[in-house]
Amino acid sequence: MKKPKSNPSTTSSSILKRPEPRRPYANPLDYDHPYESMAEFAKLLNLRHNCNRTRHAYYRDMRLLHEHLACDPAQITEHQFRDYILHVKNVKRWKPKTIRQTAAAARIFFLEMLGHEEWKVFSQIKTKDHDELPVVLTREQVRQLLRHVRLRRYRIPLKLIYCCGLRLSECLALTIHDVRGRDNKLWIRGGKGGKDRMIPISDVMLEDLRRYWAFHRHPVLLFPNAGRGDNDPAKLAQRMNAANRPMPHNSLQRLMVVARKELNFPDASAHTLRHSFATHLVEGGASLHTVQMLLGHSQINTTMVYLHLTHHSEQNALRLVEDLSRDLPR
Repeated sequence: MKKPKSNPSTTSSSILKRPEPRRPYANPLDYDHPYESMAEFAKLLNLRHNCNRTRHAYYRDMRLLHEHLACDPAQITEHQFRDYILHVKNVKRWKPKTIRQTAAAARIFFLEMLGHEEWKVFSQIKTKDHDELPVVLTREQVRQLLRHVRLRRYRIPLKLIYCCGLRLSECLALTIHDVRGRDNKLWIRGGKGGKDRMIPISDVMLEDLRRYWAFHRHPVLLFPNAGRGDNDPAKLAQRMNAANRPMPHNSLQRLMVVARKELNFPDASAHTLRHSFATHLVEGGASLHTVQMLLGHSQINTTMVYLHLTHHSEQNALRLVEDLSRDLPR
């Protein structure tokens, strides 16, 4: 197999069928249900939602509830559920978004499935998001971080997350069929909300992917799991070539924790590189709608947070204020 000239998939896309979409979450229908009510809840979630990740999240919320109370959730009273919400809010210190998701799952279970229309607790649950800005690294900090990551099998996916603004799951799920080298495009399939998007990728990043693929030459995956064993390059490449799944998420997450501590960086994660990508684009003059498209945000309001993270925004605001103040009577 010769090295591809323009696309890592050039030599194999004609002989390999595209694999089935990666499904990191099992369908709750296949779970071992501790109660018949949870089995019925899994069926209802399948009717309402197409994404296994969403089904899993709602099912998990109800599992945490019935495990906390140690009983069949169908027997839980409104008073018990209200006390549970107070517990996770005041003792567990759950974030507002997590509490809202729990309430949404419980609303489906108790109101839609069990028909407890008389319950008033759901209208009483009020949560407000804290205005917390995400951590963002400077461009120099990104360079320091990538230089600090010595192993290429970790450095390349982290670099791709930053250069294309990917989510960690989107990056590691990429296949050779998702790279359109001739068009400088990267096809992100099944992103958040099950949405696909096509984003630009630079020639420099494409060349990095080609060289990395030329090392392991996996027939499908861009970032195959290296597994455990000898770190001899030949043996490592052989294990990666035969891998049947991508690199696990926690490999990069653990690496980021170690790296940021060694570099004395803020509480950064792999997702911080996505935030940094968006912020640096806005600083460079990209429109919010462009950044929204690249990140795959459904709402522009989600993208607007990056306006508050840019140095240019502060500088422009200061300049405008100075202009307004100039030449006024003193």
